[in-house]
Amino acid sequence: MEKIEHTTVSTNGINMHVATIGTGPEILFLHGFPELWYSWRHQLLFLSSRGYRCIAPDLRGYGDTDAPESVNQYTVFHIVGDLIGLLDSLGIQQVFLVGHDWGALIAWSLCIFRPDRIKALVNTSVAFMPRNPQVKPLDGFRFMFGDDYYICRFQEPGEAEKDFAQVNTAKLIKSFFTSRDPRPPIFPKEVGVRALPDPPSLPSWLTEEDVNFYAAKFNQKGFSGGLNYYRNINLNWELTAAWTRVEIKVPVKFIIGDLDLTYHIPGVKDYIHNGGFKKDVPLLQDVVVMEGVAHFLNQEKPEEVSKHIYDFVKKF
Repeated sequence: MEKIEHTTVSTNGINMHVATIGTGPEILFLHGFPELWYSWRHQLLFLSSRGYRCIAPDLRGYGDTDAPESVNQYTVFHIVGDLIGLLDSLGIQQVFLVGHDWGALIAWSLCIFRPDRIKALVNTSVAFMPRNPQVKPLDGFRFMFGDDYYICRFQEPGEAEKDFAQVNTAKLIKSFFTSRDPRPPIFPKEVGVRALPDPPSLPSWLTEEDVNFYAAKFNQKGFSGGLNYYRNINLNWELTAAWTRVEIKVPVKFIIGDLDLTYHIPGVKDYIHNGGFKKDVPLLQDVVVMEGVAHFLNQEKPEEVSKHIYDFVKKF
């Protein structure tokens, strides 16, 4: 880990913290919520040892990267703009791209807006979600899961932050990372995140040191930056009307765990396996469903996920 270099890059009006290691063709890693560059620690070491330059930023609002105060500074255009600015600052024309959770959503958008900058994509956990011009995303979530669905609960600025503050940050991180319940997360207003079950003893893939690293950064920065991504879901939908029915035109490998809550959203399995996904992502080359694996698959099964990434990118 000590071989990983940490720098700050000025991009798109913010200062972005970036972890890098290795030399060779570049791979850009995008983390999710509630995460940091650190979620890719295993992949950085594995792939850099195989001849790749690995780049993992703290995304806007996270860790040691700036967190603008205004909620509307966290649209998909801001985040993608940050990443294009990062590549420009580093003098990189094209990269391999790897995403997870919100990082996966950003990766899909990056491939839609700037496919010229992406050699190939390995995306995990969140399948492509084509824009439905008839239904705003939040309306869809409310219809399927009700107002207590976690994404709906995260909408009101300050409310989830206040809720999160009721629970020790390290405990919260443990609860999120170790959850193996594929049902939709429901946080009744009067209970909030205290509805999460007490975390079990830590699994072998997550140490107290890991948990404390995340907790320290979130205690320092707060959760607002990450939560603001959720608060822009409907605004993103409005702003991306011009990209309705645009296909993903880069080569793609997709990896998901069969215990991932995203895999159990109604309609997702059918979309992934029965032709919808391939229609929207015509260069989809491989879908991997990892048995007995939950949402944070890059940390839970680091070597397997690293090998899946390596086996795909070495083809190009």
